[in-house]
Amino acid sequence: MNAGSVKEAEEGVRCGQIIVDARNFVRDLVNLPGNLLNAEDIAEAARKSAEKSGCKVTVLNKEEIEELGMGGLQAVNKGSHAPPAFMILEYEPASKPVATFALVGKGVTFDSGGISLKPSNGMDEMKSDMAGAASVMGTIEAAALLGLPLHIVGLIPATDNMPGGAAQKPGDVITTYSGITVEVGNTDAEGRLILADALAYAVEQYKPDAVIDLATLTGACIVALGYSVAGMFSNNDEFAEKIYEAGRKSGEKVWRMPVWEEYDELIKSEVADVHNTGGKGAGSITAAKFLEKFIDGHKTWAHLDIAGPSFTTKKGNTAAGGTGFGVRLLVDLLRDWK
Repeated sequence: MNAGSVKEAEEGVRCGQIIVDARNFVRDLVNLPGNLLNAEDIAEAARKSAEKSGCKVTVLNKEEIEELGMGGLQAVNKGSHAPPAFMILEYEPASKPVATFALVGKGVTFDSGGISLKPSNGMDEMKSDMAGAASVMGTIEAAALLGLPLHIVGLIPATDNMPGGAAQKPGDVITTYSGITVEVGNTDAEGRLILADALAYAVEQYKPDAVIDLATLTGACIVALGYSVAGMFSNNDEFAEKIYEAGRKSGEKVWRMPVWEEYDELIKSEVADVHNTGGKGAGSITAAKFLEKFIDGHKTWAHLDIAGPSFTTKKGNTAAGGTGFGVRLLVDLLRDWK
C-alpha cells in the first residue's frame, strides 16, 4: 500500500468515525424518556454539540418566542409545565460557502396528543417524537467536523404536547410566525404547528438555497411505507432526485410522495387560512401540504417524514430504540452538493 492509499484510508476512517459518533449522539437523545428530556434539555444538548463542533448556537426562551409571534410553538406548549425553546445552530466554513442549507427538525419531547389524547397502547414510544430535531443536530455536528464547504443552519422548535388545563383545544384558531392563521382540528397534529413557525423563520431570516425539514410527523406514513423507509415530499424534481440518490448511497432510503395541488382542498378552513388536518385520507400528504404553506414559495424544499425509520421496537439485526436515521442521508447529500 502506498502513502497515498494510507492517507486515503486514514481519512476514510476519520470521516466514518465522525458520522458514527453523530448517529450515536442522535440515538442517545431519542432514547431518553420524556421525564429526562424537555425542551431546555434539548437546548443544553445543542450547546454541547456546538461546543464540540465549533458551531454557533442561539437558544430563544419562552419570552423571546412570544415576542417573535411564534404562535404555533406557543399553542402546542400551552398545556405543558415545561417552557418551550427554539434553537438555532449555525455552521459556517472557513472559505466562502458553496450554498446555504436550512435544516429544520421537529422537537416534540413527548407527544401525548394533547386534548386529542392518543391511545395508551404505544404512547411510551412518543418519547421519540423529537427524532427530527436530534437528526438535525447530529447532521450539523458531523458536517462541521468534516469541514463541508456549506453554510448550514439548523432550526429546532422544541416542546412537549400535554393535555393540561391551559392546553389548546380542537377548534382553536392560532396565528403563526408568518401571519398565516390555522384552525386546529386535532391537537395531535401538533408537529406541523411548531414546524410552521420554524420553516417561515428559516426562509425569512436566512434566505437559504435549499430547505429540508425532518419530522416524525404522521402514522399515515408508516401505513404507506412501513418502518424502513422515510416519506419524501418536495416541490423540486432535481432536489428530490438528489435526496433519493443520497438515500440509496447511504442506506437510509426515502420514497417520494406527491404534493399535487388537488390535496390543497383537503386542508381548507372556513374560519382560518388553513386547517391543520385533512381528514382520514392521504394523512402524510396533507401534512406535507400544510408545511408547504409556510415556505413562502421557496423553490427548493423537501419534507422528510421519518416516523417509521427513526425508531424501532423490533429486535433482530437492529437494536430497539432510536436509529439515528437522517444523519447518513443528509451528510451524503451535503458532501456531494455542487
